[in-house]
Parts: sequence; C-alpha cells; structure tokens
Amino acid sequence: MTAVTTLPHLFETSADRFSRNVFLMEKRHAGYEGTTYGDLRARVHRFAAGLMSLGLEKGDRAALIAEGRTDWVVAELGILYCGAINVPISVKLDEPSDLAFRLRHAGCKMAVVSGGQAGKIRAVKAGLPELKLTVVLDQVEAPEPDELAADAVLARGDAFLETGRPALEARWRSIAGSDPANICYTSGTTADPKGIVLTHRNYTANIEQGVAMIQPREDWVLLNVLPWDHAFGHTCGIYMMMSRGAALASVAAGRTPLETVKNIPAAIRETRPTIFLSVPAIAANFRKNIEKGVREKGAFAAGLFAKALRAAYAYNAEGWNRGAGAQALKKPLLAVYDALVFRAIRANFGGRLRYFIGGGALLDIELQRFFYAIGIPMLQGYGLTEAAPVISANTIERHKLGSSGRILPDMEVRICDAGGQPLPPGSRGEIVVRGENVMAGYWRNDAATAEAIRDGWLYTGDLGYLDADGFLYVLGRMKSLLIADDGEKYSPEQIEEAVTERSRFIDQMMLYNDQSPYTVALLVPARELVLAWLKKQGLSAGTIEGQDAVLRLLDAEIAKYRQGGEFAGMFPGRWLPSAVAVLDEGFTEQNHLLNSTLKMVRGKIVERYRDRIARLYTAVGRPILNGDNRAAVSRLDPHAGAAG
Repeated sequence: MTAVTTLPHLFETSADRFSRNVFLMEKRHAGYEGTTYGDLRARVHRFAAGLMSLGLEKGDRAALIAEGRTDWVVAELGILYCGAINVPISVKLDEPSDLAFRLRHAGCKMAVVSGGQAGKIRAVKAGLPELKLTVVLDQVEAPEPDELAADAVLARGDAFLETGRPALEARWRSIAGSDPANICYTSGTTADPKGIVLTHRNYTANIEQGVAMIQPREDWVLLNVLPWDHAFGHTCGIYMMMSRGAALASVAAGRTPLETVKNIPAAIRETRPTIFLSVPAIAANFRKNIEKGVREKGAFAAGLFAKALRAAYAYNAEGWNRGAGAQALKKPLLAVYDALVFRAIRANFGGRLRYFIGGGALLDIELQRFFYAIGIPMLQGYGLTEAAPVISANTIERHKLGSSGRILPDMEVRICDAGGQPLPPGSRGEIVVRGENVMAGYWRNDAATAEAIRDGWLYTGDLGYLDADGFLYVLGRMKSLLIADDGEKYSPEQIEEAVTERSRFIDQMMLYNDQSPYTVALLVPARELVLAWLKKQGLSAGTIEGQDAVLRLLDAEIAKYRQGGEFAGMFPGRWLPSAVAVLDEGFTEQNHLLNSTLKMVRGKIVERYRDRIARLYTAVGRPILNGDNRAAVSRLDPHAGAAG
C-alpha cells in the first residue's frame, strides 16, 4: 500500500473506506445535518475543479477566512487538490493592516471568504495587486466585479469535470509530501507575524502520531469549538477524525463571538459528542455554571455535591494512581455519589462525552480534578503550530493530572539548557523537538527559521521538564517568565490560573516582573459578582468607602496565598504580587489582549498598561488603596455617582 503523505491522498483513502459515514455535522435551519465522506468528496472535486478552471496553479497561495463549518473543509481541500497553498486566517482578525500584511507577505492570488468576512477583503484589496479574485461562500448583496459566488465556482467545476477529471486527479496526485500545505501566521505580538510553513507530510506525520496515541474510533463524534484555522483544531479536529472515519461537528456561528460561545451548550445537547475539543477558559465557565446550578438547588444539594467532590478527588488522585491503596475502599461510595449527583450533570453534556481535550499547556490542575470527579476527565496536551502541532498528550489509558502527557510516537523531545545541551530527567529547560511533524520553516524569513530550527531540532521557546515516567510538564513561555532583580526566573501562569480559578471576585490577572525588586499584577475584577457583593454591604462604587471596600476584598483574595493564608505555601512568596493595578476593562479578543485560544497576549498588555505598571513601583502606587485603583472601581458601575 502506498504511504499516505498528502492531505488529498488522506481524504481520498478515507472517502473510499468510509463513504457512507457522516463526516461533517453542521447546524442548518432547525437542527444538525450531516455530510457523508462520499458526498463531501464529490463537492470537494467540484470546488477544486472550479478553482483550477479559474487558474489556481500548483504553488499559488490562497487565503481562507471563514467560520468553522462544512464549507471551510471544502474550501481548504479544494485549494490543496489544486496543489496550491492554503493561508488560513482567523475570522477574529479585525485590524485591516494585520490582514493586509498576511495577504501581501504570503502573496495570495485568491481569497475564499464567508459572507460575513467579505468586507474585510474589500477594505484592503486596493493595496494588494497580486490578489485577483475573491470567492464568497455565501450570498452577498451587490457583489463586486472581482468577487465570485461559491455556487458559480461549483458550476464551473461541473463543466470542467466533464472532460477534465483526469487533469484534476493528475494534479492532486502530483503533490509531494514535502510540498507546502499551509502558511499559518503567528499572532505577531512583538514583531511582524511569521508565516509557519507546514508541509503535507508535517500534517500526515502528526496525524499518524496522534492516532497511534489517542486511537480515535469510527463511531466518535468530536465537537470542535476552537477556530478551524487554529493548529490544534485543524489537525486534531479535522484531519485526525477524517483519518479514522469519525464525525466532526461545528458550533453554529453567531453574529458576534459572544453569540457563538452562547451556542456551545445547544451544540453539545444536539450533537451529543464523545470528544470535546476545548480551551481552559471555556471549561472554567462550564464549571462556574455547574456550581451555580448546584447552589440554586439549595443547601442540601450543595452539601451533597461538596462531599461527592471530596470523595472523588481523594479516590482519583492524579489519575495514574487512581484508587490506589486504601482509596480502593471508596469505590462503592463513589458509585452512589455518581448515581445521586454526577450522572445528572453529565446528562447536560449529551450523556456520552468521554473526555475533554484541553489545548492549553497550562491547564489548572484543580480544573482537571473537578471534571475528572464528575466523570468527564479533561486531559491536557501540548503542542505548537511549528510542530503541526501536537507534541504530547494524556490519554484515558495513561495520564497524570498536571502534566501535558507523554511524547507522541516517532518524535524526539529533549530538555536543553541555555547552550542547547540536553539535561537529565527532572531538570528544567527549553523544550526541543525533532520529527517529521516539525515545520519546513518560516515563509520568506530565513533568519527566524535558522533561529528556531537548529540541526533538525525545533527550539520551542517553552520551559518544561520530563519526569522519570516520560510525562512532560510545561511551565510556560520562556519570554513570559518573571525575572527578579537578582536574575532568578519564574513562570507566572500557574499562579495566575490558581488565583482566577479559586476566586469568585477575580476574573483575570497578569503578573509582571522585569528585573525589579518585587512582582506586580494587573487585575480585572469579576464585575457583576463584585458589584453584587458591594450592594450586600450597603455600599456604592461611587464612594471612596465603597471603592476601598472592593480593593480590600481583592487584596484579601490574593492574601490567601501568602503566609498564614488558606493556600499558603502553594507558590513562593516573592512571585506573589506586592502591588496591584485594578483595571475596569478585561482582556478580550476584541481589544487584542487575548489571542484566538483566549490566552493573554502579554506583550500587548504590557504595552497598553506601561504607565500603570510603572506607578506600581512608586510609593504612591504600591498600596492597593490608591487613586488609580479607586477610579477603576468607580467605573465598574456606570450608574454609580463619582465620589465626592
């Protein structure tokens, strides 16, 4: 059997084997409708033939900007069947200059967009002479001369295939594994975005590695809430499921990102997924809603839930040692708790969800323990786009909560010191990777490529270590490390995750220390809960008394981690914030302070709040009861009058 080294070959193989299986599930009209592998292949062939008739040649670049749905896959495969290179771009990219840079840098000849994204291309195309045509997947009013509806492309494809089917087959069969499939752009938080070149073999190798580890089944339904252009959702959500004949469901796109997020619970109920591809921020919201629902049932239900959680936490331990020793005696009790408490919660997730897959490398262990307790383990993995992207994963069969799992097969991982020398197990250093999944390099950026790939090894820029059992622990980005004035370094993510997960009143927090005598924090309060608490105290955010009460409340939440506090000893004291800047605006995708997987873009946050950070290192700004913080609290409630 010929080795499958390209994505068109992968799809053709699966369409032959699983022709009648439903592959893509999309919300249309009243409910979800499925598209089989066989029907999808026919549509892909028509679309690819239409693009060929329009002059899309091997090696050309075509951008794809659309919400995750069936036509996203049709468009990407159509581009790839032509031997062209897809440039997937997030629908959340709103800044015209950012979009124009990517299209110009990649040299895109064509763009395929959803109706809602067409305006973005119209706004920048005048400055892009290489961009000749825009294919629009939906009907739009008053299409422009250089725009063509997808239906028209399909019609051209039908005409082309009457005599040109052999030409289409010859084109996709001519693609080599070493040919580029995608150019995926980084966020560009500190400089111009870099275009990560992933070849067909990068993808098929990572799919083979992932399948060998996770072993998806033909009857699985995976619900993907990640953007489909995102590396994790792209490889694991689309192609890994495709390789096994499984199904992939999308979330109905709303008119706004928030509306799309609100469609997730309905998608879960209607598709009843076996696997859920998520990010920690979404899982954290699920937990808050579960706990809120339990509290609303009254004191008895809340007490029973708390007892069930404690028992499950003790029994599950860190997963690999579940039910070990004397904890085995609790198994009958857990069965009772499961029947009384947890089973009803799982029913809200469709009733057959096996586990979450968390894409964030730093998933709070408390969050993992919570979902494990209710019977839906949230297993963490690790990867980055430059590795196509998966490097390690926990599985149901072998996992350690708190780790990012074992290294995928046919891949090498080292932990290296600053000089690039390998370190022994347990030592902390940079995670360095080698395998067929490692990118070809950065598009038109030889200097960045040479810095990232040395002697075939990809230097990830992430800090971590391997334990004696081969489980990888990721500690954070080396560039985001806190650095004290004596040169000692510390990764901030675990502290930030712990504080925001355990505090009802703190929504977001970013720690900062750049060779300074103490660490500081930018803190976003949970607006509604803080204002509700303030109202119970009979106070207003419009008065100094009310503002100071809120600031003391927030300070007390952080004090829980200091000496004498509830969580004392969890983290070294020097890395807890000695000064806090309270913000009245959260970090969001819209203000570009979160990326598409809801991770903080630290460089942009520091840039925006540089003056606030500087004042935290002054005698006036260090106490939490300062003018900046009082003003921020007053703005939490737009109806409160200003302090007199």
